Amino acid sequence: MQFRKSWIVTLALTSMVALAACGNNGGNNATTNNGGNNAAATNAPTETNSGADLSGSILASGSTALQPLVEQVAEKFMESNAGVDIQVQGGGSGTGLTQVAEKQVDIGNSDVFAEEKLKDADAEKAAALVDHQVAVVAIAAVTHPDAGVDGLTKQQLVDIFTGKVTNWKEVGGADQKIQIINRPGSSGTRATFENFALGTKTEDLQGSIQEDSSGTVKKMIGETPGAIGYLGLSYLDETVKSLSYDGVEPTVDNVTSGKYPVWAYEHMYTNGEPNEVVKAFLDYFLTDEVQSGDVVELGYIPASKMQVSRDVAGTVTTK
Repeated sequence: MQFRKSWIVTLALTSMVALAACGNNGGNNATTNNGGNNAAATNAPTETNSGADLSGSILASGSTALQPLVEQVAEKFMESNAGVDIQVQGGGSGTGLTQVAEKQVDIGNSDVFAEEKLKDADAEKAAALVDHQVAVVAIAAVTHPDAGVDGLTKQQLVDIFTGKVTNWKEVGGADQKIQIINRPGSSGTRATFENFALGTKTEDLQGSIQEDSSGTVKKMIGETPGAIGYLGLSYLDETVKSLSYDGVEPTVDNVTSGKYPVWAYEHMYTNGEPNEVVKAFLDYFLTDEVQSGDVVELGYIPASKMQVSRDVAGTVTTK
């Protein structure tokens, strides 16, 4: 009986050792498999995991021409990333560039290159900024629907914005006094319009109205008889009339082919390389979901669709 009891104990101990060995082998296999799964997760994170991991806040300011797109993309990004809060403010490109250069905001939205806007004393600050081009915006001259014109030449636009032409009948329109609705000097939209539509900077004429945002400009033009101004294509609707420029309509096809010259890149500048949260937001901006979806939906143009490119000096080259 003593022998049988010892044999049973020995058998039990042997079984326990075997099971322990199997357990250890299983652990090794699990480690190998988990390592593979972690690698896969790292290489291809899901939106859910990204949303759970990211947390922080982002403050962006600047271009009102770009603002509708940034706001819409920010809302979608926050839906997938519950720990992130994004606030988007206007103020114009100059404001956005100055604030990001002073580290008052995380992103400075601009319709113009920082080197072009921040000159002289601010040149060093401009050099510290990192450019993230997220789209292209085309700018069209727009009027009150009753102005009576369908298009204007470059010279006619120059004459209007310099005060040489003051009545629409002088350019083939209604017998109606022209009311200029302009943007402030800090506006990137104004800089784009002056650079590529007028070819010259203009002074603010007595009697002209100056508004800080594209949305207000659109409202004023639609409500003011004889009004003229300029807006990004993303703002156009039936309340205002867009004009052809030297016989070329401001359409996406004409912009991408280089036929319509009044356009600019939409920049989102950071002061140095962005932190993890800002980088994730900017990376999301460049995904096909946003570029083929939100960008096109809101009237902007994906930069990848452009058949021409433009440098900071304004030189256009064919890709």
